[in-house]
Amino acid sequence: MFVSDNLNVNDNGNLTIGGVDTTVLAEQYGTPLYVFDENKIRESCRRFKESMDRCYGGNGIVCYASKAFSCMEMCRVIKDEGLGLDVVSGGELYTALKAGFDPAKIGFHGNNKTDEELKYAVSSDIGHIIVDNISELARLEKIAGEFGKKPHIMFRIKPGIDAHTHDFVKTGQIDSKFGFALETGEAFEAVKEALSCENLDFMGVHCHIGSQIFDIAPFEEAARVMVEFIAKIKNELNHEVRELNLGGGFGIKYLNEHDPAPYETYMERISKVVRSACEELSVNQPAILIEPGRSIAAPAGITLYTVGARKEIPGIRTYVSVDGGMCDNPRYILYQSEYEAVVANKASQERDENVTIAGKCCESGDLIGENMPLQHAESGDIIAVLATGAYNYSMSSNYNRIPKPAVVFVKDGESRIVVKRETFEDIIRNDV
Repeated sequence: MFVSDNLNVNDNGNLTIGGVDTTVLAEQYGTPLYVFDENKIRESCRRFKESMDRCYGGNGIVCYASKAFSCMEMCRVIKDEGLGLDVVSGGELYTALKAGFDPAKIGFHGNNKTDEELKYAVSSDIGHIIVDNISELARLEKIAGEFGKKPHIMFRIKPGIDAHTHDFVKTGQIDSKFGFALETGEAFEAVKEALSCENLDFMGVHCHIGSQIFDIAPFEEAARVMVEFIAKIKNELNHEVRELNLGGGFGIKYLNEHDPAPYETYMERISKVVRSACEELSVNQPAILIEPGRSIAAPAGITLYTVGARKEIPGIRTYVSVDGGMCDNPRYILYQSEYEAVVANKASQERDENVTIAGKCCESGDLIGENMPLQHAESGDIIAVLATGAYNYSMSSNYNRIPKPAVVFVKDGESRIVVKRETFEDIIRNDV
């Protein structure tokens, strides 16, 4: 019935998440409200970890891509499940370290890291810095020397794979702001430069071909390309690459018609390619890293809104306006991302009309979605937008000076605040 198996309808006809009535959550904490099922997060972490251990014989690590959803409590849950962490900014690194995350299990991504961020990463002794470009390599070599450290580095590689996804979330092709290109020889020259650096330990290579990908074939192709590059490094530079990071991008179910492969299937098929390519090319199989983010966070989360106005334009459309919008979920205006929605207090009823769910921001394009099947929604109803655990809170803003919503975790029938709702005082806190 719903896109995630942790959602249900109780005897009162109300939507539940993790067994907790969403209308009660809306009343208790207010709306808009981000709600996460902690058990669902943990279940996904364990499935990835168990699959990784089985397919790679324990020689690898699952690193949660924290850009999908980062807060201190999320970092604690990820730490508790034994995963590593991928961060992409000084702020994400700070959050992880303040939450007590082991720095040795953190990797730092980013196409334009500042000197301050690099210094923070080096001084914190994090596990990896994933170098994106040749100027960053030079800056990092200098910074590492100043600190008297020798950080582990990987190179982000563009494997030249078309991931068949939205242009804004394709990252593996040559025309991308991320990484070193294989086709031009840029990546190979960068590896040669890294091996001459006195203050850096070149550990491995990384690729990420895009996001929300349902087809496994591009992942398999990327894995083979990366092993071929590892073989080239061994054969021509006499250097054994110790780690291969195959990124993330696994698709999730946003709509009922979406049919993503189970995580285990991704892992099994890609691991077979890695093993066979390593055998064929006579290279030792490196330790494998992956970086799931959306696939861990998104299915565990929903966003609750209260309906304000209902506006029917005969022969055109019906607008149902809610008390949030692009400031707490900008993905529709960015990518035309589609969602399922349900009137939480009418969840047992049929979704018998198609509406446009509109936000409250002063923008005509401030929409959650168009032509969305929904129960008849009126002022005061609670609408739940499903599978919003990834890239909603992370991308939220204070546009129109609207405070950001609270984040609540539910577990075993109980709920708790993990991020407080912002106040008007928070909005002006840094004003002078």
